Amino acid sequence: MTIQGKAIAVRHERIDESAAGQRIDNFLLRLAKGVPKSHVYRILRGGEVRVNGRRVQPTYRLEEGDELRIPPMRISDGASKAPPPAGKPLPVVYEDDALLVIDKPSGKAVHGGSGVSHGVIEQLRVQRPELRMLELAHRLDRETSGLLIVAKKRSSLTALHDMMREGRMEKRYFALVAGRWMNPMQHVRSPLFKYLTPDGERRVRVSPEGKPAHSIVRLVRRWRRFSLVEVELKTGRTHQIRVHLASLGFPLCGDDKYGDFALNKVLEGEGLRRMFLHAAQLSFSHPLSGARVELMAQLPEELQGFIDRLDRTEAEGNG
Repeated sequence: MTIQGKAIAVRHERIDESAAGQRIDNFLLRLAKGVPKSHVYRILRGGEVRVNGRRVQPTYRLEEGDELRIPPMRISDGASKAPPPAGKPLPVVYEDDALLVIDKPSGKAVHGGSGVSHGVIEQLRVQRPELRMLELAHRLDRETSGLLIVAKKRSSLTALHDMMREGRMEKRYFALVAGRWMNPMQHVRSPLFKYLTPDGERRVRVSPEGKPAHSIVRLVRRWRRFSLVEVELKTGRTHQIRVHLASLGFPLCGDDKYGDFALNKVLEGEGLRRMFLHAAQLSFSHPLSGARVELMAQLPEELQGFIDRLDRTEAEGNG
């Protein structure tokens, strides 16, 4: 449909089940990578894109069987990019016809953007070209490791989003915090407000102006200087666990945004070179069959190794 510096013939697309339910603007933006967003919206509003012979709004949701007429589009000079490298296969914890769940490594973004050329979803699409659709059902911070759901059908994606919005998906994380957490279980319901720093970085703080946020924190282990907690998310706000715990005086170890920066430097020397936050458990009803799906991802070696080091240090101190 597009090549650099040239525009080729009108394209016709028939919408199948994998694209049904998607907004037409998002469908075109993915189909025409490298074409400026402004151009995509211009041809939509100008009626150059037709669905079943009719003009549609950018918010129109595609239906299975829709016939699309897409005009030629140009990619501006320099817009074309090399495809993301396939890289090493990502560890798959669960897969069927509707979805797959991977154990995302720390340090890997879930998608490209904000200075990252590509992420997990782009890599998966290169590794699994036979799959017509792969879309993130939710997100994890770049530094967070653990369970990440990717939908393989539009109907699965919609059902998963409904579950999350309605609180019908159970997500549990392991986090190591500085300090001695005392309560066996504590509900944290501090509202969270998103804002940008002067440098344009996204940040979150506890504020009455923010959106409702609910975390349930359970104590797992405790040492002299640190505590391992399990956090169950009842809402899915940006940086929710990190900000909730830091606001209570228990910053996540290794957190470079909300943590104790001096302590993080010390911890690097002791072997912890990443944020200690891991998406360990997921429990939900399968989006198509309704069967219960319960998944677990063990702590990565670098996090388990640091726990073992704490155990040894404590034992030596008591010896």
